[in-house]
Amino acid sequence: MAKRPTYPPEFRRRIVELVRSGRSVSSVAVEFQVVRQSIMNWIKQEDLDTGRRTDGLTSEEHQELTQLRKRVKVLEEEKIILKKAAADSRGQRNTTPMTDIGGIASGSYRTARSSPIAESGALATLESWRLYQRHCTGLA
Repeated sequence: MAKRPTYPPEFRRRIVELVRSGRSVSSVAVEFQVVRQSIMNWIKQEDLDTGRRTDGLTSEEHQELTQLRKRVKVLEEEKIILKKAAADSRGQRNTTPMTDIGGIASGSYRTARSSPIAESGALATLESWRLYQRHCTGLA
């Protein structure tokens, strides 16, 4: 498949001016060897940019949308990288799925018991909170 030619903005403007001055799209297309649909697209885009039409994106909006899509792609790639970086040496994620042992995840329970957090009393508070949540949801 052949690559589409890109026409300079000034060339596009002049073609649109010729059509607006009364020449038919087909005659201009033949004379300048441009596909008729391209000329129709240029006319539509100019109408959107000048406010004559509102059924599409202006050039500025289209440019902004393209930039935002690129940004989303970069953010998605960064998210994947961060997920991979969060993997521990066994190839598992650091986030352990909750398996209910007294309201605390089994994988984190043993580890948390020997951590500095346990010594500060934060773990006991966390256990109490989870037990309270289980008790309250059981009554509802």
